[in-house]
This record gives sequence, C-alpha cells and structure tokens, in this order.
Amino acid sequence: MKSYIELDVWIEARKLVNQVYTLTNEFPKEELYSITNQIRRSSVSIPSNIAEGCGRQSTKETIRFLYISRGSLYELETQLYLSNDQQFISNELLKTILNQVEICKKLINGFIKYYKSKI
Repeated sequence: MKSYIELDVWIEARKLVNQVYTLTNEFPKEELYSITNQIRRSSVSIPSNIAEGCGRQSTKETIRFLYISRGSLYELETQLYLSNDQQFISNELLKTILNQVEICKKLINGFIKYYKSKI
C-alpha cells in the first residue's frame, strides 16, 4: 500500500487547502475569527482526516475517517457558497474553487468505495 502522501486524494485535498488560504487572504479582516477561520479549519480537516484514516489499523476505522473528511468537504462547500452570498468571493472564484471541491469529492468517494470493497 502507498503512503498517504502519495495518494491522489490527499494531494488534491492539499491543493484545495492552498486555494482556500489564498482565497481567504482577501476576506474582510473583521471576518478573520468567523467565516475565514471556519473555512480554513474545515479545509485543513479534509487532508488531515485522510491521513489519520490511513494511519488506522482497521479498514472500518479508515472508512470512518474518510467519512469525516467528506463531511468536512461538504461543510467547506457550504461555507464557500455563503461567502459568495456575502460577496466575499466572486462567482468566477467560486466556480474555480468548487471545481477543486468536486475533484476531491470524487476521489474521496472512490477511496471510500475501495475500502468498503475490502470489508
């Protein structure tokens, strides 16, 4: 089995985190401890839980952490839409980052399916 740092799912999730940090650097400063912080935390949770799941000793535990990662991805997606609603990000930037969100969704879902087939 590959190390988690070699997995496409983890690599793409890291790309998403980097996009989120770049994007939120432009958010209003008064949002630093609210939506900015929440978006960053949910994005960081995605690759972190993939890594933690890969470090677990059982397939069921790995799947559980992959589901947590997927939940954080959906949380992030919602927060991005809310940020667009508040006009913190443009429609164009939203579309770009949601493309990366979609890539991560497909990879995480595929990884969950792979692990479920091992049960």
